[in-house]
Amino acid sequence: MIKTIAMLREEYKDYVNPTEKIRRLVQQGDLIPIVRGMYETNRSTPGHYLASVIYGPSYLSFEFALGFYALIPEAVYNFTSATFEKKKKKEHKTPFGVFSYRDVPSDVYPYGVHLHSENGYGFQMASPEKAICDMLYKVASVRNKMEIEQLLFEDLRVDKDAFWKLNLLELYDLAGRYKTMNHKLLRKLIRRRIEE
Repeated sequence: MIKTIAMLREEYKDYVNPTEKIRRLVQQGDLIPIVRGMYETNRSTPGHYLASVIYGPSYLSFEFALGFYALIPEAVYNFTSATFEKKKKKEHKTPFGVFSYRDVPSDVYPYGVHLHSENGYGFQMASPEKAICDMLYKVASVRNKMEIEQLLFEDLRVDKDAFWKLNLLELYDLAGRYKTMNHKLLRKLIRRRIEE
């Protein structure tokens, strides 16, 4: 369970020195520091439960979401999240893993994000379609439809069969909200597929 320093001070307010009590719990391993002022009580808590609490507002996306949905073959060990209007990349190294955050455009931020609930924890994650769009925002632009296919299926290693089973209308709509060449080319690729 996630606990903030304020929660812990309230919980141990009847102690002569609540701060010392918290320090002892950390030394005993009963509280695991995540980031300044935030602790977890269970050492085996999966990192993706903690991502949006560590730095926010944010939702899991990019490589982590693509791995979660088995769209890429690699196992992803970092917890990659999208933020907006932070103006810089952020990274936190914790006992639960490495958490990295980077901006997406604020006007696309709320679309395609779903709230998940597992084992009493809630976390937000991009849909598979949104994770694809976020990845295409993160990488350098390509120039034509052949290059967008190479980027998706060779460079990013997105599974082609899984890709074409996505909700193509949702992907097309989401891609239209981003204003990059990669997303324009993605829309052309999808339109060609739908027309075939």
